[in-house]
Amino acid sequence: MSYAAFKMVHEPTGVENCASGYITHSFSDTPAPPALSSEDMEGEWFTKKNKELLAPIPNLVITKANVLEVYIVRVHEDNKRPALDATAPKRGSTMAGLCGAWFELACHYRLHENVESMAILSPGHDGGRRKRDAIILSFRDAKISVLEFDDSIHGLRTSSLHYFEGPDWQHLKRGREKFARGPLVQSDPLGRCSGVLIYDSQMIILKAAQAGYGLVGDDEASGSGGTVSVHIESSYIVNVHDLDMKHVKDFTFIHGYIEPVMVILHEREPTWAGRLAWKHHTCTISALSISMTLKQHPLIWSAPKLPHDAYKLLAVPFPIGGVLVICANSLHYHSQSVSCALALNDFAMTTEGSSEMPRSNIDVELDSAHATWISSDVALFSTKTGNLLLLSLVYDGRTVQRLELSKSKASSLASCISTVGDAFFFLGSRLGDSLLVQFSCGLASSSSISRSVKDEAGEVEAETPAAKRLRRASSDISQDVVSGEELSLYNSTPNNSDSSQKAFSFAVRDSLVNVGPLKDFTSGLRSNADLNATGVAKQSNYELVGCSGHGKNGSLCVLQQSIRPEQITEVELAGCKGIWTVYHKGSRSHASESAKLVPDEDEYHAYLIISLQSRTMVLETADTLGEVTESVDYFVDGCTISAGNLFGRRRVVQVYARGVRILDGGYMTQELCIEVPNADASSGSDNAVVSTVSIVDPYVLLKMTDGSIQLIVGDPATCTVAINSATISPSFADPIAACSLYHDKGPDPWLRKTSTDAWLSTGAADDLEVTDGSPQDQGDIYCVICRESGRLDLFEVPSFRCVFSIDKFTSGKNILVDTYLPDLPSDAQRTVKEETSEGDKQESGQNMKVIEIAMQKWSGQYGRPFLFGILSDGTILCYHAYFYEGQDNMVKMEGGSMVENAVNSISTSRLRNLRFTRVFLDSLTREEAEAGASGQRIVNFSNIGGYQGAFLAGTRPAWLMVCRERLRLHPQLCDGPIVAFTPLHNINCNHGFIYYTAQGFLKICQLPSLNYDNDWPVKKIPLRGTPHQITYFAEKNLYALIVSFPVSRPVSQVLPSLVDQDNNHLTEGDNIISEDAHKSYAVDEFEVRILEPAKSGSQWEARASVPLQTSENAISVRIVTLLNTSTKENETLLAIGTAYVQGEDVAARGRIILASIKQDSNNSDNWVNEVYSKELKGAISSLASLQGHLLIAAGSKIILHQWNGEELNGFAFYDAPHYVVSLNIVKKFILFGDIHKSIYFLNWKEEGAQLSLLAKDFGSLNCYATEFLIDGTTLSLVVSDDQKNIQIFYYAPKSMESWKGQKLLPRAEFHVGAHVSKFLRLQMLPTSLSDRTNRYALLCGTLDGSIGCVAPLDELTFRRLQTLQRKLVDVVPHVAGLNPRAFRRFRSNGNAHRPGPDNIVDCELLRYYEMLPLDDQLEIAHQIGTTRSQILINLNDLNVGTSFL
Repeated sequence: MSYAAFKMVHEPTGVENCASGYITHSFSDTPAPPALSSEDMEGEWFTKKNKELLAPIPNLVITKANVLEVYIVRVHEDNKRPALDATAPKRGSTMAGLCGAWFELACHYRLHENVESMAILSPGHDGGRRKRDAIILSFRDAKISVLEFDDSIHGLRTSSLHYFEGPDWQHLKRGREKFARGPLVQSDPLGRCSGVLIYDSQMIILKAAQAGYGLVGDDEASGSGGTVSVHIESSYIVNVHDLDMKHVKDFTFIHGYIEPVMVILHEREPTWAGRLAWKHHTCTISALSISMTLKQHPLIWSAPKLPHDAYKLLAVPFPIGGVLVICANSLHYHSQSVSCALALNDFAMTTEGSSEMPRSNIDVELDSAHATWISSDVALFSTKTGNLLLLSLVYDGRTVQRLELSKSKASSLASCISTVGDAFFFLGSRLGDSLLVQFSCGLASSSSISRSVKDEAGEVEAETPAAKRLRRASSDISQDVVSGEELSLYNSTPNNSDSSQKAFSFAVRDSLVNVGPLKDFTSGLRSNADLNATGVAKQSNYELVGCSGHGKNGSLCVLQQSIRPEQITEVELAGCKGIWTVYHKGSRSHASESAKLVPDEDEYHAYLIISLQSRTMVLETADTLGEVTESVDYFVDGCTISAGNLFGRRRVVQVYARGVRILDGGYMTQELCIEVPNADASSGSDNAVVSTVSIVDPYVLLKMTDGSIQLIVGDPATCTVAINSATISPSFADPIAACSLYHDKGPDPWLRKTSTDAWLSTGAADDLEVTDGSPQDQGDIYCVICRESGRLDLFEVPSFRCVFSIDKFTSGKNILVDTYLPDLPSDAQRTVKEETSEGDKQESGQNMKVIEIAMQKWSGQYGRPFLFGILSDGTILCYHAYFYEGQDNMVKMEGGSMVENAVNSISTSRLRNLRFTRVFLDSLTREEAEAGASGQRIVNFSNIGGYQGAFLAGTRPAWLMVCRERLRLHPQLCDGPIVAFTPLHNINCNHGFIYYTAQGFLKICQLPSLNYDNDWPVKKIPLRGTPHQITYFAEKNLYALIVSFPVSRPVSQVLPSLVDQDNNHLTEGDNIISEDAHKSYAVDEFEVRILEPAKSGSQWEARASVPLQTSENAISVRIVTLLNTSTKENETLLAIGTAYVQGEDVAARGRIILASIKQDSNNSDNWVNEVYSKELKGAISSLASLQGHLLIAAGSKIILHQWNGEELNGFAFYDAPHYVVSLNIVKKFILFGDIHKSIYFLNWKEEGAQLSLLAKDFGSLNCYATEFLIDGTTLSLVVSDDQKNIQIFYYAPKSMESWKGQKLLPRAEFHVGAHVSKFLRLQMLPTSLSDRTNRYALLCGTLDGSIGCVAPLDELTFRRLQTLQRKLVDVVPHVAGLNPRAFRRFRSNGNAHRPGPDNIVDCELLRYYEMLPLDDQLEIAHQIGTTRSQILINLNDLNVGTSFL
């Protein structure tokens, strides 16, 4: 393999930065409160508390490595009125008028750089309410991007870029090359400026533009619909070093000054733990007044002699002002006039000559804590142990008298925290799930104190049972959480004994799943695997089991890239064309009354209709599926085209080739014959039959084989149907290619808002409500029609008035805008023909046709419709609608030309404000449309296993699930092509589904209970400890896992083990023990657990554990196959390598343990038997089996051992430089990575029993993980390092540069942007172009929860994709101005490094190719000398080859 591709198959999930601000709306864009009746106004519902909650909630902006996401927080108010959104989740109990809140995704970007820090620049309160906030992002080494939300594209655009890198700015580094952290950003609370600290010594001041002063010019107001975001006007540099501030630790802007005031925390002379007795109060804070016009910054006050462990500043909000200095062992408040402090534990030291610090009631360490303000005088701290603390400032006027700290709840281990509005805060975590928590403040009373005592054990956590978490993860689904299982966790902790103190209650409202940090993972068999599967289907037999999280957030993550349904039953059936399930509500009165008790969600299906080649089967879906074909009036003598329900599920409609039947249960009430109107007898009208059908109550839309369409309209009063006369006249020049009906549901239909006369209809809706709610709740119905020329029209039904048109829908533009074009005149058609003939020389994009179109809005008050189109070349276009009110009637097209509306009168009451933005469908593999395939591929479902979305049938089926207004795409590859699919809900198959495979099997299934709101469906198994390493025992289907958990030990037990080697020096130790014998100290205890994976429906179970000795840490665990030299038989054993951690005074030792595993269901003690153990010098860091021998890395030695059934005997060794972090073996070749000295390539020679060095990398590299990459007969060596790079080396002894074979030569290098902690080698699947079987790709697990894939490529494909990649760098717009080539350049952090070859292509950039408009795709392919189809085949093959798990 000389060439490779890198692909991110799972995005990062660990949240690193979070902030809240008004990004998608301004503070004054309050959502209008619901219309209130007079009694509501008088009632208690409209209290002051609810007035506050109606204030707009700011957006939440989060970053996860290189991913930027903006969320809208939606709330579900609990009031006497019916819920505004009947389908919104009712989560837990009611608090402060809200019974639920959840995240909805506004926009999501993968950036070409990791975000270092983030701040929100807000316009301040005076007159800035109409303005929106801007997002400031900083990137290494000194890049700053300012982003704002642009309504016209419904996404972020860059408003300014600030760059302080490269040769021009080299002097800012002051001669240094290495920096511990990237740039740090903070914003002034009143939005006048921002500060960015770069290179630890330079402060960039970014001056915000004042009102009425613009850089961007006039198009700004029109560009974002009249609302303007804050933007940066200019910037300048302040050299902090010249102000005598060395070692800046943190800075912030404080409240309450006329000019911006920046407080900087710095350390004049650093100290360290060994010198604390002499030098301890070394930190200082200095407050500078920033005058941006004069570019001056005078010092206005300072506070010296702060503890050396101060690390963070927190600005105290208005009206108190001042700053809080957070230290590891104390808290200090300072303002210009007053200061006070609070000691947190015994390590807090007071300065000489000052009075004793007051001591807090609780002992706590605040190092690496995160804090935010939940009211103007109460700060919430999240500590390193995951506890929440409340700090109250007791003040009089603006003078703070003292600080009080109290304990609150336990939560996940936070990496960032932010208050969102007045009622929520967000805990972002890299080590566990991130939580949205609602808080409510009241006054503590005696009853609440007693309640808090009762509730001490309660935790603010997301570790709920899988079923409940599933329900919570899907946002817009009606949920039936039983009141006994509420997620709301109340707690009221009074701050002190004073009765008027505030007390806070907390309730978890939503969570974002996190699978990181992935320290180790392995692949194992799924519980519902099919052992006979082959090819791609065999891949979905396996799942990825990873060690994730830390401490109490530690868990096993079970990840599956493709869905394998839980099968209930399967039947063999030949020649099925389609399947449908229908409901039936009886027309008799008592039946309808009983039906009212069951919500629509939970109503069982009545019939299953199966269309075969020449007949139709009907089955009853009661307790058993019984065939009732003979006893019902369905059309059964031919195949059915479609079936569905009409008239509120009281009737079933069945459409066949020449007619329509309406049935009440099994009885036919009406039959319509379909005749094609105004067709001449000569034109063979007999041939025109129904080809596709779309059913939306009370309409049925038929598309005939001759391209005409017919609409059948139902009358709900009589439950009869008739053919509607008003349809679209068929155009022979431009026949209809595909059509579909769209139901804009709800009392307040979404599309109605986008109409130009929307303001007319709002008042009318309220009047209608009074009469009868039922017809008004129906919403509006539209017909989407796509023509052969690629034009798409949206018509109102039944009048067929065109309200929205898109020209050339097939070209796949990024933004779709209404272009009103009357039917094309003849000369326009001529130009179209000319274009085609001209385009033939490249590759014709004109023969692209839409073969299926669908538009769907899933339930939810805030849902926006999705538009799907399947093209004839297999491309699937997906768009999401959004609302944009443009300033003028000119519509700017992508090409830059302006299309003016034709006569204004024509354009009235069109959906002028409707736009669509293109959505990524990332891992979707294309398939060519088969000729004559008429079956519907997109099937919508509203509740399968608690999720909603669409199923995509075809040769590579997939699920599209809508979670938080975001499409999650999950392939289903286990059954090969799927012909037909339909949901099924009955007593035996609860919210399940039926599908028919191309092999001729009808399968009834349910979704496995996983969380599908993730890139890969995931299930987390909480361990309540930190998992370290995992290995899979395939023969017995078991996992061995190293887990550690903290245990409190008396100091007397901990200290002797640290100094027991040297009893003479115990004098100081004796004092400690006598004084503090009652104190305890937390130490980690390790064990190796044997886990059995869940059988279907059960939980994972720990079958046995191998306990270790005190202060013994397990480092590695492997299943090894050893050759017993006495019996000459192979034995499979569990090998555990450990290390004794006893301080730096004790020589390192380790122990190797061999154990046998056997399954004994009766007695758990018999599962693991220790066969052998032996102590060795040095920690045992890695293990592997090499041709029946055991290879052990002990300390800096690698020793090969023989096993004779009783003991291990070392008989070959190799000296490693420092410490071996990983060992890999292929045949007789050994690859190991050293912690500082890169990789070594060894060979095992049986004859002389020796381990000989073949070659090594002479550079110094801090290795994280290593693995072999195999491509046919080529062997390459892959290594990841501490700077988030991967490198690929090869062994070429005949090459001149390899110094006679001693040196490994670099083959490729690449910056991943995440620490790769583990490589897993998996065999690639053969594809259409390459049938090479001996090809392996590497899955890379990273510490931020992302999973990458390095796959080998052949040279021709690589050259083609590399040329395309270079082209795309210039074509694809760069979000936040970041360059993809700079991102992927090898990072050496100041160490000498000679650049290696660029032999890896970046699929993160290549994935944008399919998102380009069709003309651009053809143009680029032409420029690089290939065809679009060739590029798509290469990308597709890469997708198919790496569709693991």
